[in-house]
Amino acid sequence: MRIAIVCQYFPPESNAPAVRTFEHAREWVRLGHRVTVITGFPNHPNGVIHPGYRGEWLRRESVDGIEVIRTWLYAAANKGFFKRVLNFLSFFVSSVVLGRIYAPRPDVVIGTSPQFFTAVSAYLLSRMFRVPFIFELRDIWPESAAELGVLRNCLVLAPLIALQRFLYRSAARVVIVSEGFRTHLHEAGIPDDRIVYVPNGIDPSFLEQPGDDPVVLRERHGLAGKFVVSYLGTHGMAHALDTLLDAADLLKDESDIRFLFVGDGAERENLVRRAAAMALPNVVFLGQQPRSVMVGFYRASDVCIVPLRDLPMFRKVLPSKIFEILGFGVPIICSVPGEAGALVERSGGGVVIPPEDPRALASAIRELRASPERLEAMGRTGREFVLREHLRPELAARIAEMACAVAHPDHGVGGTPGGTTYREIEDGALVGAAADQSAGS
Repeated sequence: MRIAIVCQYFPPESNAPAVRTFEHAREWVRLGHRVTVITGFPNHPNGVIHPGYRGEWLRRESVDGIEVIRTWLYAAANKGFFKRVLNFLSFFVSSVVLGRIYAPRPDVVIGTSPQFFTAVSAYLLSRMFRVPFIFELRDIWPESAAELGVLRNCLVLAPLIALQRFLYRSAARVVIVSEGFRTHLHEAGIPDDRIVYVPNGIDPSFLEQPGDDPVVLRERHGLAGKFVVSYLGTHGMAHALDTLLDAADLLKDESDIRFLFVGDGAERENLVRRAAAMALPNVVFLGQQPRSVMVGFYRASDVCIVPLRDLPMFRKVLPSKIFEILGFGVPIICSVPGEAGALVERSGGGVVIPPEDPRALASAIRELRASPERLEAMGRTGREFVLREHLRPELAARIAEMACAVAHPDHGVGGTPGGTTYREIEDGALVGAAADQSAGS
């Protein structure tokens, strides 16, 4: 089968959409599908086109057997609403125009969010190629932007919501990464038989990468002999990272605790300035790091924090970083109630605290630091949970099987009459075994 997927982000970018798209596409290629990714030139999160990609309006390349078509965009940092909108819209236009010209005709087109306009691009391409459209819903936008206070103008919000509902109705299937999104889709009139739950997961090969020695890494950054509390990821408006600084302030007299921030984003400069103004001796900022380097930071952490702001929308989400943290055997302090908190509790790999509560965070850090046996047990249990239930190859195979059923509704798996049906997969009969399907799909 020929799969085209539109995603603005792709490696060497290392954010969640880029990683998920790459790992899924690589697995689809391994299963025998022909995969084309239509993406932008890498510039996330600082808005600077990566070296080696500058001065071009189109590039075609092959990455692990994936055909990658990179189209021009207006590069913008991950901050500032209007510049980001220009960034989104420029990719939308170029991906439609250049994707139609240079992409081979697919059997199905998948559009993944964020950002929202990639789904519009994927829908238009599906109409041009006259093939089914699948919407992978990873963020309920524009409602999430409205809750964050970024998008307040009703004259803008109303047509965007109308466009969102149109995309849902136009999709042959809507893939959700969180069961919390199902109610939202029901409210939009989408029935269960068009909703497919495929959560995030972990690529087992990533867990086996060598990375920097965690002992050397700790010594290099002044963390030797410390209890390292890490936040690894985007420093954005949604993440309530001021709470971590307030907790650091409460713990600043406990000299064996260090807060480690690794990543970049719209709020990073504000956080660095505030930490300096608070004269916090126990906070270390390291900025954006390549994904390969992140392996060492996971292993150098005693505990990782997964925070979000206390907003109703975030009770429905399931942050992708949870699975990587658990996969590396690092206990989690999760301040995201709802589905994310429930998963952390079910995994046995962490504790859940109220969001935006620095005292609760400081208390949880103290308790875990005082219980090394509990920490070890959490790390082991969380890793076992992820390896048992959230392996990326199995999840990617499930999407491929569904796409085959959508593209070839009169056939079984891989277009073979009488083959396995998608309904059997959705019911769970093939979860864990889907990777053994014939590579001729």
